[in-house]
Amino acid sequence: MTTLLSRSSANRVIPGFGLSLGFTIFYLALLVLIPLSAIFLKTFTMSWDAFVSAVTSPRVMASYRLSFGAALIGAAINVVFGGIVAWVLVRYQFPGKRFVDALVDLPFALPTAVAGITLTSLYSSNGWIGKHLEPLGIKVAFTPLGVVIALTFIGLPFVVRTVQPVLEDAERELEEAAASLGASPWQTFTRVILPSVVPALLTGFALAFARATGEYGSVIFIAGNMPMISEITPLFIITKLEQYDYTGATAIAVVMLIVSFILLLAINLLQAWARKRAGK
Repeated sequence: MTTLLSRSSANRVIPGFGLSLGFTIFYLALLVLIPLSAIFLKTFTMSWDAFVSAVTSPRVMASYRLSFGAALIGAAINVVFGGIVAWVLVRYQFPGKRFVDALVDLPFALPTAVAGITLTSLYSSNGWIGKHLEPLGIKVAFTPLGVVIALTFIGLPFVVRTVQPVLEDAERELEEAAASLGASPWQTFTRVILPSVVPALLTGFALAFARATGEYGSVIFIAGNMPMISEITPLFIITKLEQYDYTGATAIAVVMLIVSFILLLAINLLQAWARKRAGK
C-alpha cells in the first residue's frame, strides 16, 4: 500500500496538489465569487416590492429584450458564418490566408469604443455602407439592427477559434470512407462532419452570447441609445450608477446575471447531450 501511494505521488504531473487547489480557490473567490456576492448583498438591501419595481419597469424590460435578443441573434449568425470561416481556413489554401486568419482576431485586439465608432461611421446614413442601404429603406445606425451587427462583430472570433481546432483534428479518413461507400457530399457533411463539430459550435455560441450580453463600448455609439427602442441593459446600468441609484443598478445586474446563467446552463447541457450522442 505504501509503495502504491509513493508511486501515485511520484507520478503526479504537478506536485503540491493541496497548495495548488487552495490557491486556485482563493484566486477564483477573489476575482469572481466576492464581486458577485457583493452584487447580491447590495441588492438584498432592497425590499421585494422595490426590487420588482426596479427590474420590471417598461424601459428596463425593453432593454432586456434588446440585449438578450440581439445577443442571441448575433451568436446564431456567428454559428453559421463563423463555422463557414473556420471551414475555409482549415480545408482550403488560397493567397492571403494568413492575413484572413489574422483578421479573425481583430475584434479581440480592437478597442471596443473604436469598433463602435467605426461601425457607426460605416452604417450611418452618409457612411460607406449606410448610404447604399438608406435608399432601400434599410436603416442600420441608431436602430436595433445596428446593435445586432455590433454584437455579431465582437462575437465572431469566439466561434471561429473554437471550431477551427476541431476541424483540424478531424479524421479525413472517415470522410473518405463515407464517400467510398456511396455517401453524397451532403450526407458526408450531415452524418460524419457535423456531429463532431456540433459541440464546438455550441461552445462558440455560448461564448459569443456571453460576450455579447455584457458588451458596452462597441454598442453605445451605433445603438443611438433611444429609450424603449435601442437602449441596451448595460447602458441602463451605467445610467443608474450616474444617478447614484446603486441598488437599482445592482438589481438589474442580478437579473442579467441570473438569466445569462440559466441560458448558459441550458447551452452546456445541450452541448453535453450533443457530445454524448456524437460518441455513440
